[in-house]
Amino acid sequence: MARRSSSSSSGAWRYLNPAYYLKRPKRLALLFFVFVAATFAFWDRQSLVREYESEISRLEDDINRLHDQLRKAGVHVDENPSNARKDLVEIDPVNNERREKVKEAMLHAWNSYVKYAWGMDELQPQSKNGINSFGGLGATLVDSLDTLYIMGLKDEFQKARDWVAESLDFDKDYDASVFETTIRVVGGLLSAYDLSGDKVFLEKAKDITDRLLPAWETTSGIPYNRINLAHGRAHNPGWTNGDSILADSGTEQLEFIALSQRTGDPKYQQKAENVITQLQKIYPSDGLLPIYINPHSGTASYSTITFGAMGDSFYEYLLKVWIQGNKTEHVKHYRQMWETSMEGLISLTKKTTPSNYHYICEKNGGSLSDKMDELACFAPGMLALGASGYGPEKSEQIMNLAKELARTCYNFYQTTPTKLAGENYFFHAGQDMSVGTSWNILRPETVESLMYLWRLTGNKTYQDWGWDIFQAFEKNSRIESGYVGLRDVNTGEKDNMMQSFFLAETLKYLYLLFSPPSVISFDEWVFNTEAHPLRIVPIHDNKGIGTPARPFGPLGRKQGKPE
Repeated sequence: MARRSSSSSSGAWRYLNPAYYLKRPKRLALLFFVFVAATFAFWDRQSLVREYESEISRLEDDINRLHDQLRKAGVHVDENPSNARKDLVEIDPVNNERREKVKEAMLHAWNSYVKYAWGMDELQPQSKNGINSFGGLGATLVDSLDTLYIMGLKDEFQKARDWVAESLDFDKDYDASVFETTIRVVGGLLSAYDLSGDKVFLEKAKDITDRLLPAWETTSGIPYNRINLAHGRAHNPGWTNGDSILADSGTEQLEFIALSQRTGDPKYQQKAENVITQLQKIYPSDGLLPIYINPHSGTASYSTITFGAMGDSFYEYLLKVWIQGNKTEHVKHYRQMWETSMEGLISLTKKTTPSNYHYICEKNGGSLSDKMDELACFAPGMLALGASGYGPEKSEQIMNLAKELARTCYNFYQTTPTKLAGENYFFHAGQDMSVGTSWNILRPETVESLMYLWRLTGNKTYQDWGWDIFQAFEKNSRIESGYVGLRDVNTGEKDNMMQSFFLAETLKYLYLLFSPPSVISFDEWVFNTEAHPLRIVPIHDNKGIGTPARPFGPLGRKQGKPE
């Protein structure tokens, strides 16, 4: 055995003896070839590794330089590439297909507006003409800017941007609704600015807001609700008997605070926040204010309490200003007021028989009315958004109420022949719900709440419900020249108006319902009541003024009465 080992060893060693190869030139040549090939392969591999490492380093340097440039420009950059991979994982084929269908619907609505009503406030699709229902401010165009941007419709956005820069003029002898102009025009322009960084939008937002400011020149600081844009004369509509409307007076805070942050001028924020200061003085223990407020005395007038028309967005903004303000001590009173009001909301909540649908009553004096507007279907989303600010037990209670109210709102749609909701509903013992006012004007509130609930719970049922509603719009409201509302959800009779909020809100919320939650993340953006996302910015001082980071007569929007 030892010999075999010794023999084997000596046999191996001979290949290391140069004399072995000198006697065998062919083997020497082969060895040389193998040696040269191995050497080249080694150095070639090392070269490839160096080139790869050099390319990675170069790309990292480029990215770092780009990040530095973006930061200097005030642009927020997410430096964690895993977020991009997360977005890819979150996109599933069903949602992708649904989102593309919604995007196509937006293109159909937009192209119809461009063809038949370019530059006017709203399109009348059946007669194929435009109408200036807001004084000729290009309401549909301005309302659509951020939707076009979010959906990646770059050419359409650029065309709209050029119209804003060249043709949008606010010097009009027209008595505008302060509320509608703020949420649609100021909100739309600020959102377009936050998304694109194009200063033309900020300049226009400042121009129109400066024209609205005289409305706040009242004894109490509670604003008048209408103002002449050319002459600055402010007043209230005759049908309110001189009173200001709660929602109209308490739904400018998000936009005005945002404008002060972006311009560095505190006057807008001061005007809007003074309204809340005045309302705090008369705030009731249940947090429920009547819809009429006297602008001279600052006191509430005897009138309806509702989370529907003329009340709704006041409560919404209490929560959202707290979010916009980074939930700091400076805005703590907004949250406290909102929580008080949510206890009031709970006190207005009842259940139907036999299906146990939860609904929010209206209140007149000491009695409750078993009526709920579709407008109040924003409440499930608001409750879901605010639930996390409570402790665990209360948070669960609020979220459960949000879910129950969303089920009711979804069934506002499902219980009609067209599967589209009426304007309001009445509730009777043993009968669940029945349509009151039977028109549908393409409102967004239910799909808004479904979007919030899906993002905050992860339950895809809300996506399926939203898809059902979208399909009902496609079946009943889509025509060759745009989208129309229904005069009657029972018969399907069509009207002749494509509301601007259909493009601003309804289609945007549906698109986001089928998009990853990182698209307009709740951590970075807060939506105004017209679905215009405003970027949440840091607060640098106790007045909340900061510099924003930037990335990458008609039926009123919130009213059930003619303007």
